[in-house]
Amino acid sequence: MQNAGLAALGLNWRYLAFAVPPTQLRQALAGAAAMRFVGVNLTVPHKLLALDMMDLLDSSARSWGAVNTVRFEGLRPDGTWQPLGQWTAAAEPEQVRAHGFNTDADALLQALREELQWEPAGSTVLLLGAGGAGRVAALKLAAEAVARLYLVNRTQAKAEQLAAEIRARYPACTVSLGYPEGTVDLLVNATSLGLRPDDPLPLDTSRFAVGRCGFVYDMIYRPAQTPLLQQAARAGCRVANGLGMLLYQGTRALEIWTGRPAPVEVMRRALQEHVYGS
Repeated sequence: MQNAGLAALGLNWRYLAFAVPPTQLRQALAGAAAMRFVGVNLTVPHKLLALDMMDLLDSSARSWGAVNTVRFEGLRPDGTWQPLGQWTAAAEPEQVRAHGFNTDADALLQALREELQWEPAGSTVLLLGAGGAGRVAALKLAAEAVARLYLVNRTQAKAEQLAAEIRARYPACTVSLGYPEGTVDLLVNATSLGLRPDDPLPLDTSRFAVGRCGFVYDMIYRPAQTPLLQQAARAGCRVANGLGMLLYQGTRALEIWTGRPAPVEVMRRALQEHVYGS
């Protein structure tokens, strides 16, 4: 996806994957800065760890408490900071800083709006999972005026901690732990259950039937149709998987690094071909 976007923009850059142990994240970021990387993306478990390793946090990273995109910036002679992607080959900054962003939260909302035509204001949401992805989703939905949010998580303490944070930051949103008695407008799966064929459903159907949702969004994108989405579709729900969220967090990251609009359709096609082979 990113390399297709870079090629479309005519940039002589390359997007590569690196496996970095969490204990060596700080050294890896320092190495990337020393080698004058334009930027990096971070995935779990690095998103939370990176917060304290940034020289500067964008409002998105501060709001959602996680960093998934880093832009390296160089100090110019006039005292201003310029993204390394905008420096010329003839110039070389002596000092580089790491600027942290979060593109996940906006990407989720954009995907929900475009793929499900769903709007958060006044809605009721059941969120499965209160970990990294679930936490960002819960905070973003609360910030967008969701009326009521139900949190279900394997570890009760983590759900309680997230609920307390939402109540403090977004008091207009009513937060409850556990499954609702009635219906909800949207169910979001932010757990990893569904990645493997033998995974159980992330939803306890003895306590909440999937047909009691209007919309179901699964952040998992491979397989394209998880058992949860299959069951929801059979029950008449409108469904979508996480490919759109992946696309939009990536397009925004590319714009942060380049300062130019991302070629969204080019990147969408490349992503679909890579993930689904079509």
